This record gives sequence, structure tokens and C-alpha cells, in this order.
Amino acid sequence: MSHLPAPPMSALPSSGFRLTKEHFLVAVPVAVIAAAGGFLVSHYLNSRRCRKSQVNAFVNKDSPKVVHSFDMEDIGTKAVYCRCWRSKKFPLCDGAHAKHNEETGDNVGPLIIKKKDA
Repeated sequence: MSHLPAPPMSALPSSGFRLTKEHFLVAVPVAVIAAAGGFLVSHYLNSRRCRKSQVNAFVNKDSPKVVHSFDMEDIGTKAVYCRCWRSKKFPLCDGAHAKHNEETGDNVGPLIIKKKDA
């Protein structure tokens, strides 16, 4: 049996794309800049995302669970309760949520309980 000789390289189909040293000299800096840009955009977006942290920063930290209970009769006509856990008068609201919202971009406000007008 006779083997046929391989066709010359110029006769093989070609995609027309050849990588040269010049291609690499252009592609590497572009890839590095794209990777750095992607990292910076990702870092920026992650920094804007809500981070996992404790809600209660300082209220009764020695207690396993902070619970407050009020009788409706003791409230009077209106009571304003903190929901941001930043109030110095916790569980009552002292407006600390305004500073918290400004610093974090949050939108938390107080819980207001009032008697219905008869």
C-alpha cells in the first residue's frame, strides 16, 4: 500500500487569522484594562449593596433577646417607636433614623401607634 504525501501547507484551509507578537502586544494591555475595569465596577456595585451586619448596635447587648411589651391603656393617645435600633431612648423613637438613613441610603422610619378618633 502506498501512502499519499501530505498536501503543502498553503493548500490547507485557513481561517485567515494569525496571532502575531503585535497582536499580543495590543491584546494583553486591553485585557488587563478590561479586567481592572470589571473589578472596579464590581467593587463599586458591591459596596452599594446592603451588607450583612447586626441591626442592634447597642441596645441591651447582654440580653439574649431584646423584647419590649406595652399595654394599650398605658400608651395614651399616641406612641412613636424606634425601628432602626439607633435611638438613645429605645424603644421610643428619638429621630436617630434620619442620620442612619442619610449615612446608609436606608429608608427606615418609626412605628407610630395612635388611638382612633371616636
